[in-house]
Amino acid sequence: MSEKRVSVEEVLRRIDELLDVLRTISKDLTDISKSLRAAGVVAPAPSPAPIPSVPAERLRSVADVRTLFPKDLEDMLVFEEVGKFIIVKPRQYLGSENFAKVASVVRGAGGEYISAGKESHFRVPREIR
Repeated sequence: MSEKRVSVEEVLRRIDELLDVLRTISKDLTDISKSLRAAGVVAPAPSPAPIPSVPAERLRSVADVRTLFPKDLEDMLVFEEVGKFIIVKPRQYLGSENFAKVASVVRGAGGEYISAGKESHFRVPREIR
């Protein structure tokens, strides 16, 4: 019996799909909670602390992106500012586990992986949305 190996890209695609589903569920639960409170079914919960807003025109720097990574991963990566993006490239072979960790951090910052052979890299938009 042979095992079918799933590529890292496929796993990351599936994780992205699950995150989309979880965002939808979270929004639905928030809407339901608001409706129940409005109907007087439940007592209102205390409001969470306000989240400080970031001006839309603020741009990330290389230092901002570096701080997103744990120190052990940061040391394996090279960061450079290129146009509208911060480019993140590995200094060495990452292996599948570290690659997945880096990809997760990059996606969390609104970035993506660009597969281009030896020129493959991660890129994070400088503009914070």
